[in-house]
Amino acid sequence: MSAVDRIVGVVTGHTRIAIAAMLVLTVIMGAGAGAVEQQSSLDQFQSDTAEADASAYIGENFASGPDNVTRVQVIVRGENVLSNESLIETLAYQQRLRDDPQVNATLVNESAGQTPATFGVANLIARSAIQQEFQAINGTQNALRAAMTTAVRDPNVTAAAAFANANANTPIELDRTDGATFEQAVADLRNATSGAEQREAYRLGTSGVLRDEFAQFLGQERLTQPIEQSDIEATIRSPTLERQIGAIQSLSEAELQTLVRTVLSGEAGQASEQALGFMPAGEYYEPGSTAANATMLLVTQRTDGPVAAGGTAGEGITDAQLAMQDLGDDSDLEFVVFGSGIITNEINQSMSDSMALVGPLALLFVVVALAVGYRDLLDIILGIVGIVAVLVWTFGFMGWTNIDFNQIFIAVPVLLIGLSIDYAIHIFMRHREERFEMGNGNLRKAMRVGLGGVGIALALVTATTVIGFLSNLVSPVPPIRDFGVVSSFGIVAAFLVFGVLTPALKIEIDEFLEARGIDRTKRAIGTGGGRLSQLLKIGSLGAKRSAPVVIAIALLLSAGGVYGATQVDTSFSQEDFLAEDPPGWTENLPEPFAPGEYNAKANLEYVNERFQRQDAQASILLRGEVASDGTLDVVRRSQSEIASKDITQRLSNGQASIQTPLTVLNETRAASRSDAFNRTFDAADTDNDGIPEENLTAVYDALFEANPQEAGAVLAREDGDYTAARLVVDLKGTASGAEATEQLRSVATNTETEQFTAIATGQTILFEIVQDQLLDTVLESLLITLVSVFAFLMIVYRVTDGSATLGFVTLVPVALSVSWILGTMYLAGIPFNVLTGMITSLTVGLGVAYSIHISERYNQELERHDSAWAALERSVTGTGGALLGSAATTVGGFGTLSIALLPSLQQFGIITGLTIIYAFLASVLVLPSLLVVWTRLVGPSEKLDVPADADSSDGDVGTAASSE
Repeated sequence: MSAVDRIVGVVTGHTRIAIAAMLVLTVIMGAGAGAVEQQSSLDQFQSDTAEADASAYIGENFASGPDNVTRVQVIVRGENVLSNESLIETLAYQQRLRDDPQVNATLVNESAGQTPATFGVANLIARSAIQQEFQAINGTQNALRAAMTTAVRDPNVTAAAAFANANANTPIELDRTDGATFEQAVADLRNATSGAEQREAYRLGTSGVLRDEFAQFLGQERLTQPIEQSDIEATIRSPTLERQIGAIQSLSEAELQTLVRTVLSGEAGQASEQALGFMPAGEYYEPGSTAANATMLLVTQRTDGPVAAGGTAGEGITDAQLAMQDLGDDSDLEFVVFGSGIITNEINQSMSDSMALVGPLALLFVVVALAVGYRDLLDIILGIVGIVAVLVWTFGFMGWTNIDFNQIFIAVPVLLIGLSIDYAIHIFMRHREERFEMGNGNLRKAMRVGLGGVGIALALVTATTVIGFLSNLVSPVPPIRDFGVVSSFGIVAAFLVFGVLTPALKIEIDEFLEARGIDRTKRAIGTGGGRLSQLLKIGSLGAKRSAPVVIAIALLLSAGGVYGATQVDTSFSQEDFLAEDPPGWTENLPEPFAPGEYNAKANLEYVNERFQRQDAQASILLRGEVASDGTLDVVRRSQSEIASKDITQRLSNGQASIQTPLTVLNETRAASRSDAFNRTFDAADTDNDGIPEENLTAVYDALFEANPQEAGAVLAREDGDYTAARLVVDLKGTASGAEATEQLRSVATNTETEQFTAIATGQTILFEIVQDQLLDTVLESLLITLVSVFAFLMIVYRVTDGSATLGFVTLVPVALSVSWILGTMYLAGIPFNVLTGMITSLTVGLGVAYSIHISERYNQELERHDSAWAALERSVTGTGGALLGSAATTVGGFGTLSIALLPSLQQFGIITGLTIIYAFLASVLVLPSLLVVWTRLVGPSEKLDVPADADSSDGDVGTAASSE
């Protein structure tokens, strides 16, 4: 008695013990399911690379202020977002954000000197208006002071005449009351006997005259105390939103258009550069135009830690961004919120909605398919119970091993449902065959014989499928490795559940029912004659008539598939994980099956086309002696090289969007923020070319004193030493990852010196690395799977059947189906992504099951029959029928993924379904011809000379199997 027979004997002979043991194990494994957490961050797909380390270093050492932040882009759309009403509404929307407790709790603290929490074109225009107001007030104030001095020094000039002259040449028109106040101030100045009295007289004649204007400027109804210079500076530097709204309201239409034209034409210096960064790029906005249908508002939120490339937002950030979207709903303008929280919410929601759609539909399809195949309620229930047990084991394993559930794991339940039903069909159908031949009184014996017969095939299927999935361990992408481990465990769990628990339950229940007079004898699929049996015989008939022709046709198709395989693209991007708007038919689904709304993907495309994305940045990180002499000359050359690249984003005025230590130095110097900084800068610029060449430590120190926020974005220091710098490049939204990576790596290579290293990094580059690793995964896992499975099957068949070549022949159809599926991907335009990138190992892992069942059954039938043709027909009608049933349910299960909301899942479902179809067709159409050739060359070739109808032990297969 073989080891398989002994194990099967234990299971079928001690069914209650087997059931109890399996139930205990199920409870133990299921206890871990509650610990499974959901993970949707794209940074989980990154491996340990130099670029990833550089990105992490930047996140930890180049903070934009004292807090870690994330920036939200709010796209403002309307007929003309630069009109008076639209600018006011945009500012009012910002005020609503601040008034909302949930949103306001996440906004950066502006009092700490950081970037304003909300900032856009409306703010820049309002601030420009406020500056104009102050210039008008200040100019009038200076004119009044000069008029007072003239009236006191020249006795021929009366106070009234001095006031009239000043009023005629000032931007602010003063009235009689202002004149009276001025005349009183001149009188007080003439009578002043002390410096204090003179200062008070001048105050009355200037700010006293302009008290209403100063009150309006400071946002007060009236002045209740003397004007402080600090109040004026604060109003200019950080005006409140209420003050900004007032500034816009005070402008006439002509004044507003003039101001907008000035700010957005590049005539307002740094303010213009900032403003153009908020406007659509390229053809979508002409600099200086006073009309536009879209602009961008930037909202800055505090985060608990650095936000990694492709990372997800926390619950608080996500909820706040959803609230931002809601706060814009009642406006005449459209406020489209685009940020990490919105994306995180949609990815998580699409995962949940996909599971809610796919899970029940997959189970329903399986139930319907089993109902057609089994035509027995009890067997259907047993199959579902087995599936539930397998899923409990699998999710429990994930919990015990701390493996998170991510986007690609949605495919795991569907995969295990399909494989579980595959196991169930083979066991149940083989049991039905043996039970039918043995008679009604041999229920337990029929299960023992049937399970023993199919058990070897199932063990081989399990082993080869596990090998296929474990080949993903060579992938550098962590979630793909986890997918391989979890899937492999689930497959082993399916083998144990359907090899031990389900057969034991079936024996106990069938014996219980038959003891009460209920007949449990059922017919196996494909063994009752008719059209199905004839269709299943096509492969054996082709093998009998012309096996070489069948093989030649299969090879020809495979050659075309191999060519297509070399043309398949690879894809890894944020868009792969964003759901499109669900189809219309889902709107009528009841809760909890009805999916939500999905706009992030469309908004992402809109932003990519028209604006600079906040996360579409790349950096060249310099590490080493970045304060050494000549460093900024190197930065200047690299800056020019980056500006010449076609992947670099340009503002509406055509200027390249780049930030480097040199650009920050120049901007700080142009703004004249500090005389001390300017002196240090000029002293270090030894050749007067606008670039400091030496004493850079002092230059950097002065920069941090004058402009700490911008300096911290491009320079990193440890214990007073400058250890790193970075060049930040805004990338075009339409730039491909390959182009950006190639061009910026070229710049980094040219930037590197003996004093410091240079490496290009950023989300786009990291995603391109993952994309390259996906292609490596496809090639490496395919090679490892084929070699491992070939070796495994050849060894097994050499030990068990004395013929290693049978293992080789068994896998050939699977190798052919791999080329077919890759060719199909090329024709359908489906790229390799995080899911379809596993299709080669999955094709071998799943497809080999169909070939093994046919080969193993054929090998067994050769021992029973004198004719190889009869053995072949019996194999393709008996096992082929079970394969057809399992293929139908597996294809249907994976086919349900085509209605998932994630594009990558849809593609995976379609391709995997086709994989099963190709594997089934290869096993029943091509493998019979290969088995005939094998029998002629290696096997008992004399059996090929015996006609099928001369085999007395079998006769007509359909008739013998159908006699009841």
